[in-house]
Amino acid sequence: MAEATPRREKNRGRRRRLVGRVVNDTKNPNRAKKTVTVEVVRRFRDPFYGKYVKQRKRVHAHDENHDYKTRDLVEIEESRPLSKTKRWVVTKLLERPPEV
Repeated sequence: MAEATPRREKNRGRRRRLVGRVVNDTKNPNRAKKTVTVEVVRRFRDPFYGKYVKQRKRVHAHDENHDYKTRDLVEIEESRPLSKTKRWVVTKLLERPPEV
């Protein structure tokens, strides 16, 4: 019987990592549990006019332990689909603004 070919699971590719700010957390009882909304801002140069343009994108990210609050700066990483709209996981907290 032929030997099985070794699997290459480690070389599946690098997962994208983005930095963004949490705009909605799960503090409100009516919000989705274990989910935060992260706004990622991307700056790029317009190809025709040459101006720098800011583009915002809001994504849902998985927050297993309810660690992250609104206005936290976090790093998110791509993952397998966890729900209909959730394809990102929060990996670490980069900055927490001081409480007012």
